[in-house]
Amino acid sequence: MFNRTRRIRSSSAIRELVKNVSFSINELVYPIFIEEGENIKEEICSMPNQFRFSLDRLEEELTELSDLGIKSLLLFGIPKIKDEIGSGAFAENGIIQVATKYIKTNFPNFLIITDVCMCEYTSHGHCGILENCEVSNDITIDYIAKIALSHVQAGADIVAPSDMMDGRILKIRELLDKNNYFNVPIMSYSIKYSSSYYGPFRDAADSAPSFGDRKTYQMDFRNNKDYMIEAINDIQEGADIIIVKPGLPYLDIVKQVSTSVNIPVAIYSVSGEYSMVKAAAINGWIDEQKIVMENMYAMKRAGANIIITYHAKDIAKWLGGKL
Repeated sequence: MFNRTRRIRSSSAIRELVKNVSFSINELVYPIFIEEGENIKEEICSMPNQFRFSLDRLEEELTELSDLGIKSLLLFGIPKIKDEIGSGAFAENGIIQVATKYIKTNFPNFLIITDVCMCEYTSHGHCGILENCEVSNDITIDYIAKIALSHVQAGADIVAPSDMMDGRILKIRELLDKNNYFNVPIMSYSIKYSSSYYGPFRDAADSAPSFGDRKTYQMDFRNNKDYMIEAINDIQEGADIIIVKPGLPYLDIVKQVSTSVNIPVAIYSVSGEYSMVKAAAINGWIDEQKIVMENMYAMKRAGANIIITYHAKDIAKWLGGKL
């Protein structure tokens, strides 16, 4: 006799009873782009319904997010002035430092995660300090640690280094501990591929490199051997959570990592993933809600504990409607 697997799919009640992959708004992190200036709420042309906000226009957005039940934010800063060393990234009055203080004062219930990198702040658009037109790993990691410390001093709950320099997790951990921030977690972009899926983000954050690319420090998607080395290195250096980025094209990596490590794994569903879904939905080619939720469950099924996604607001609205 063959096994009639359809028996446990025969009604909605049975399907609900036996499902074994859960999903909650509490697992979502919503990215926000905050720009220096005044009276700015500018839609990102390649990311429908995503905006850059100046600090004076942030209250309305944060109120909506709070009302929707979104609890965790990932902050990206866009400074007015950029220079060779990205000094705005670690300035006491830098855009992320000021924004973090503002949110913590006025919306203290949000968990604030800050992106720690230099690409938005450097005049050349690379993620570190240049030496002979190459990003110097060992010089850069001192700056990355300095940026992380400045974010924590401003009130960040978690720092998320995304630069992909070797050894930066240890540098950050040592500097935070030296300043008595022993309990601040590091959410490391441990597995970050050099990807074409980042295209719309570069519009959002004004972070495209002025020359060359980032393939010498971001990972090569044609290699399926090095991702575990990256993850283990960061864990040994002190990472508390690791991120796989992008999301959907790398579910195989998420699955392997989630079954191999004993710390939480986050997945970053990046701008290109978001924009493709939005474009198809605007054209009436797909059912946006069904596609997005199927994608979210795919990421959870692969083993992600945390999902960073631009769809978080829409998901919160759908879940509020008893999806």
